Amino acid sequence: MNKTGVIYGINGPVIYLKGNTGFKMSEMVYVGKEKLVGEVIGLTLDTTTVQVFEETTGLKPGEIVEASGDAISVILAPGILNNIFDGIERPLGEIAKSSGKYISRGISVDSLDTEKLWETHITVKEGEFIHGGTIIAEIQETPAILHKAMVPPNVSGTVIKAASDGAYRIFDPIITIRLENGKEQDLTIAQKWPIRIPRPTLTRFSASKPLITGQRILDTLFPIAKGGTAAVPGGFGTGKTMTQHQIAKWANADIIIYIGCGERGNEMTQVLEEFSHLVDPRTGNPLMDRTALIANTSNMPVAAREASIYTGVTLAEYYRDMGYDVAIMADSTSRWAEALRELSGRLEEMPAEEGFPAYLASRLSAFYERAGMMQNLNDTEGSVSIIGAVSPQGGDFSEPVTQNTKRFVRCFWGLDKSLAYARHFPAIHWLTSYSEYLSDLAPWYKDHIHPNFVDYRNQIMALLNQESKLMEIVKLIGGDVLPDDQKLTLEIARVIRLGFLQQNAFHKEDTCVPMEKQFQMMDTILYLYQKSRTLITMGMPMSVLKSHDIFDRVIAIKYDVPNDRLDLFDDYKKAIDQFYNAVLEENA
Repeated sequence: MNKTGVIYGINGPVIYLKGNTGFKMSEMVYVGKEKLVGEVIGLTLDTTTVQVFEETTGLKPGEIVEASGDAISVILAPGILNNIFDGIERPLGEIAKSSGKYISRGISVDSLDTEKLWETHITVKEGEFIHGGTIIAEIQETPAILHKAMVPPNVSGTVIKAASDGAYRIFDPIITIRLENGKEQDLTIAQKWPIRIPRPTLTRFSASKPLITGQRILDTLFPIAKGGTAAVPGGFGTGKTMTQHQIAKWANADIIIYIGCGERGNEMTQVLEEFSHLVDPRTGNPLMDRTALIANTSNMPVAAREASIYTGVTLAEYYRDMGYDVAIMADSTSRWAEALRELSGRLEEMPAEEGFPAYLASRLSAFYERAGMMQNLNDTEGSVSIIGAVSPQGGDFSEPVTQNTKRFVRCFWGLDKSLAYARHFPAIHWLTSYSEYLSDLAPWYKDHIHPNFVDYRNQIMALLNQESKLMEIVKLIGGDVLPDDQKLTLEIARVIRLGFLQQNAFHKEDTCVPMEKQFQMMDTILYLYQKSRTLITMGMPMSVLKSHDIFDRVIAIKYDVPNDRLDLFDDYKKAIDQFYNAVLEENA
């Protein structure tokens, strides 16, 4: 018989039960007549505290709370991709069929379609010893992704019965094993996993391969590794969501998990509509074929918002265990932290800075630490990369969520309001951003792109830093008094900003740029700088150099050189040589 408790007090999404209920910490419970889903978050000898993942309006003291015997868990099986869930893995499409546009309370729907038949290829034979992570079946989940059903991590034994290939539902037994204690156990395509517990792996690898996004400022200046972590902080309207959209569309990850955590409803609607129409540039299939969306808008209950990022990272770890590279877009961790703050306030816990709970830092670290490039239990290699948007109030990067996030991520892409208002996108500021992965990835760039890649990147950054210092002088006394070599630095920095850092998401050639073209663009800009500097040292004034159109021609490379015609860069080198010779002849 299920354990039960009686509601004694209600405070928003938090309810209290009197007496020793026998519930366990983090256990899932069903609250009241409508069986609202909740989770035990506090236990004493005479009080049990539960957070409810649904609206508690209408609940009253005296109603019964039933224990489920399980922690809050997700069902892991085919059907996750090309689907849209709420924060606790309830499919919004199925909910809409039974309750309309708004989610009614206490609605009970299966996380995944339990009646759908999946064509299944069984990959193990009778007599074989299998253990946690062993792939027992393969299912073509979408045209883009082959789903590999695995033994749950904590199970091992010898196969005594294996089904033949055919069509099965996710809970149909396909394998029977004899456990080490002699008992028999059936295995299905599906498995359950508690969202707050990371899935086990064999080894964590250090960063060695970049997550290539096709965005120049990210790939070249501030790269993220596969299995890496990045924060995208920025004020309202600076382009956090658009940056994540671009990464989701173009990154060389196999699977995208997009978590809309506490975002505005209309913004989430835009994501859903855009993603359903986007075409995957790698396969030509819809992008949703390798994407799962978790939609938890700002008007949904805060407790479910708190759970949503754990749901998302658990789904990501499941696909990582199959050997896939998964990228998580969490938009935004600030709204998640606000949910923590609201629940903490209702629990009357001692607040820390700006009212956030004292455990904000440990919760953030527990989330970001679930990223990584791993060797899985089945000896495949997979990765989970986490890119979390942060929405500091008023764009203030000194607030607690941004500062604590900085401690746990190795990549910081700081969005700047002034760049966004000047229509410079992506509005990532090169002076406030950084990446600690650069030295880890340097050998990869050397072997796969060019031995000079990191050196050129450092030269570009040095020119941008010099421009920043010179602009302070220009603001005070104007640019005319600068010597010509410093005027050249400002002009080349302008070429870098407009021709390299600024990128047009709506232009066919510029929306996603291969690494080889990024290197050639740097090479051309630095070649122009080198030739121009030689002319300046020979006494040519900057006004003569600027009378030629070569600087604007190099800025236009991003549009004028198609991504598959890198041979055209030779013509630009020749044009720079012609400019050099022309200036010499004019001033001979």
